[in-house]
Amino acid sequence: MDWSGFTTFSFGLLAFGIFVFAFLAQMWYYLGYFRRLAFYKKKELPQNTPPASIVICARNEDDNIVEFLPRVFEQDYPEFEVVVVNDCSYDNTADFLKEFAKKHSNLKIVTIKEDEHYSHGKKVALMMGIKGASYEHMLLTDADCKPNSKDWLRNMMQHFSEETEIVLGYGAYEKQSTFINKIIRFDTFMIAVQFLSFALARKTYMGTGRNLAYKKSLFFKMKGFASHYQIESGDDDLFVNEAATKRNSKIEISVDNHTISRVKKTFKSWFRQKRRHVTTFKMYNSASKFRLMLLSGSQYLFFISFVVSLIFQFYPLIVLSIFALRMLIQMIIFNKSMNQLSEKDLLMLAPVMEIVLLFVYPMITVSNMFIKKNKWK
Repeated sequence: MDWSGFTTFSFGLLAFGIFVFAFLAQMWYYLGYFRRLAFYKKKELPQNTPPASIVICARNEDDNIVEFLPRVFEQDYPEFEVVVVNDCSYDNTADFLKEFAKKHSNLKIVTIKEDEHYSHGKKVALMMGIKGASYEHMLLTDADCKPNSKDWLRNMMQHFSEETEIVLGYGAYEKQSTFINKIIRFDTFMIAVQFLSFALARKTYMGTGRNLAYKKSLFFKMKGFASHYQIESGDDDLFVNEAATKRNSKIEISVDNHTISRVKKTFKSWFRQKRRHVTTFKMYNSASKFRLMLLSGSQYLFFISFVVSLIFQFYPLIVLSIFALRMLIQMIIFNKSMNQLSEKDLLMLAPVMEIVLLFVYPMITVSNMFIKKNKWK
């Protein structure tokens, strides 16, 4: 391509045009969608308490079961069962579950034996748990998660109605002082801002299996995980992406309703986990992929064109003013959303962590092209 006709002004104008476009796209998301979560107020709901099943998959989770399962049984709820799938564990998981069963008559244990001729992922374990559940209304979480209060189950169940079939909750991570902890939690926060805000706009596209409820009849109506069984991940987000409609999804974000999970200690272990999770994106429906790609693309374009515009000195005061306006609106939305999700300690580091994640995600994408995917453990 012949660039001889382009002047410094031309390059500056092009960069400025891209910068303005990216800014407007970002504002479309922050003011059109993310403000919905930031300023969300829960409406009064009827005290709906249908019998419920809490479904948990466990593979070699003896330490987590001892620490976290008692919190599940403490739920203040009239009628519920806890279905734990012991998925080929070779530690003390089975023994601890037997001890819990002596104390809790509402514990149902589903055991999957190791088969040397057949290997399976988490979706098989979860499917077995769902099939073993006695009740129509189910709440899913992980073995390394603990509910934040005794009202967790009640808060999720009260949203269900004849129309509402899916309830999305927030799965937080333990708070620690390390920078990697804050990066992981900020990434989790950003993902939650997106999927919860889109759900409020009736464009539900995912949920997190650490805190997700849906009806058993919906699971079988969608034929379970049949459409994405070959994908290692996606037992939560791909199912919701396929099953959600404009009217069948609600959110529950009260602090009492959060689940708290153990967080990865190192960048390497978190990076490995992220590699597995991002493989599901390619199977999202077209509308979801477009919205997420435009969001991510406009974010990269905003920062790149900002730097280029300053290099070419194209109306630097205007460029800096637009940049500052975007950051101001972003911080207002973040501040309100972090209050909603009890992540306020992340606010001051948010600009730095946003930049860090802009470098991390391309690394994840590239590594997935060359490194074999991880198995469910």
